[in-house]
Amino acid sequence: MSLAVASAPAPVSDRAQQGGRGQADRAQVHELQTRIRQMQATKLESRTLETHPALAPLLPGGALKAGAAYAVHGSTTLLMAMLAGPSAAGAWCGVVGMPDFGAEAAGRFGIDLERLVLVPHPGDQWLTVTAAVADVLSVVVVAPPSRPRDGDVARLSARLRQRESTLIVAGDWPQVEASLTVARSGWDGLGTGTGYLSARRVTVEAAPRGGSGPRRRAELWLPAMDESFRTSGPTRLEAVS
Repeated sequence: MSLAVASAPAPVSDRAQQGGRGQADRAQVHELQTRIRQMQATKLESRTLETHPALAPLLPGGALKAGAAYAVHGSTTLLMAMLAGPSAAGAWCGVVGMPDFGAEAAGRFGIDLERLVLVPHPGDQWLTVTAAVADVLSVVVVAPPSRPRDGDVARLSARLRQRESTLIVAGDWPQVEASLTVARSGWDGLGTGTGYLSARRVTVEAAPRGGSGPRRRAELWLPAMDESFRTSGPTRLEAVS
């Protein structure tokens, strides 16, 4: 089992060195693109990416849209669930700016660590790193340390559409296809003062693009006792005013 971990390039003052480093970086990106295309286990749909079945009813069209952005609030586990479906379908995934993202937990939840790239400490270059990773990977998760400028968001959005990559943001982000939030959460497994936390039942609300219109709501195990993601009983979607 292999897991790629990358770091943001250190700034250099000399212009010649910077230019040389830029050429080397572009060569590495091209090499990584070639390698991933050759190693891709499954030919992915060009316009959508299969998501986890438990999350499909919450997303417009029941899948992740290539070239679009999504926001997730309140749960790293929900982020992992968003990655689990595309990863199982053969997509390469990346996580930028989340040093506490647990690779071991991700593996237990069905994310293929052979196709997972982590950049835990991108520093001030997080947006540049995110764009570079989106050039070569199908799905990218990022935790922005600050609010990006509108122009930067527009450029990244254009890049996502060009590369048909999907962006999942931990937190607020403009112009998302949908925004998913853990509205309520509770753990099972404890008895009368004894036992172990073994399963987490959550209510996830999904707001559509622009935040207007009815929201969707579903009860999920995130995770269940067997560490899987699934609906908590029959799937029920409700309009939330």
